[in-house]
Amino acid sequence: MRFRIGRPTPPPVDPQPQDPDGRHAAPSAADTSRGPGEPPTVEPPLSLHETALIRASVAVVEPHAADMTVYFYAILFARYPEVRPMFPSGMDAQRGRLLRALLHIVDLVEDPEGLVRFCGHLGRDHRKFGTLPAHFPAVGECLLASLARYAGSAWTEETSAAWAKAYGVVADVMISAARQDEARRPAVWPATVVHKVLRGHGIAEITVRPHMPYPFAAGQYVSLETPWWPKQWRYYSAANAPRPDGTVTLHVRAVSGGTVSDALVYRCAVGDVLQLGPPMGDMVLDAAVHNDLLCVAGGTGLAPIRAIVEEVARRGGRHNVDLFLGARTGDELYGVDDMLRMAQQHHWLSIRGAVSHEYIPGIRGSLPQVLAEYGPWYQHDVYLSGPAPMVVSAAETLTQHGTLPDRIHHDPFETPVLSAH
Repeated sequence: MRFRIGRPTPPPVDPQPQDPDGRHAAPSAADTSRGPGEPPTVEPPLSLHETALIRASVAVVEPHAADMTVYFYAILFARYPEVRPMFPSGMDAQRGRLLRALLHIVDLVEDPEGLVRFCGHLGRDHRKFGTLPAHFPAVGECLLASLARYAGSAWTEETSAAWAKAYGVVADVMISAARQDEARRPAVWPATVVHKVLRGHGIAEITVRPHMPYPFAAGQYVSLETPWWPKQWRYYSAANAPRPDGTVTLHVRAVSGGTVSDALVYRCAVGDVLQLGPPMGDMVLDAAVHNDLLCVAGGTGLAPIRAIVEEVARRGGRHNVDLFLGARTGDELYGVDDMLRMAQQHHWLSIRGAVSHEYIPGIRGSLPQVLAEYGPWYQHDVYLSGPAPMVVSAAETLTQHGTLPDRIHHDPFETPVLSAH
């Protein structure tokens, strides 16, 4: 699973205080006696031998992963037909998400605090799917049956016991996090579309007004469900810092074969009601240590970067911000005029645009190439947003030139889901 480079994925930042993730009736529980805001103290849930057994079985199963996930959902729906309505009619995307989440959990087996954070995030996010504690045994039963089928001779009683123990830890953390989240906020927020602007190149800016207060932090992303494709949730970054009127603006690009994105860009209209899931992500201003910020955006990756720049302005401009925008051609340099107007208003903001596939006046090259030319950036906090290959390459370039991995912030490349959607 590809997540934040060089370290485990940190927990999603929540703009409201929340109880720490607890655990119950599971081996090696987190220490819930800590004070508010302190990170959990977690003992490894598995022994080194159990971890080795799990990793060995994954190595055997991975070449057959696609078939295994098809089999998993087939037996889940056959044995427990009552869970089928929780899932979208088309399951292709869901199968990939299950596998990615599973692999990432395996990656975190030796990082118990990261495991608790990640699974707590999954538990809170799964509330919008209608996931209940009673669903977890069914999922666990079918998951182990699928692993056993495709692991073949590598599946032993010891391996089965190690997987059962690991799944018990995951389920326990998810259930506990969901229960705590339920006590303080809704699972979904209905939101009415109040403004829509088409920006060309298949991009739309859609502003919604949630029917209930929707606390979020600049730089976070939200999951969204449309009335035309129920149970198909997609993730979009908010393009603004919190506003007094509570509205949220999303930048959506229609992609080939993208049912939800096409509906939002070409079908959605003012007055339509969408559903928002809880805000997620830790690419927020409070993560910064340095006063100087480097922000890098490709395509609609500008959305969270724009929100962060707005938040700097909202806090009085206490950071200097270098912003690089990148695209293949000049016409595709999305949002440049808007950001240039912001730069005229704020002395602490400087903007450079770069194109990689067209000879025009200005900077030419890919964003990673341009960053290397204009650096070094080791005294900056870095915020990256855009296509995954760009983010990976830019992060590698920056670390090679001295930027610490802990100072490089970006969203996960895929938002994984363990048991639904």
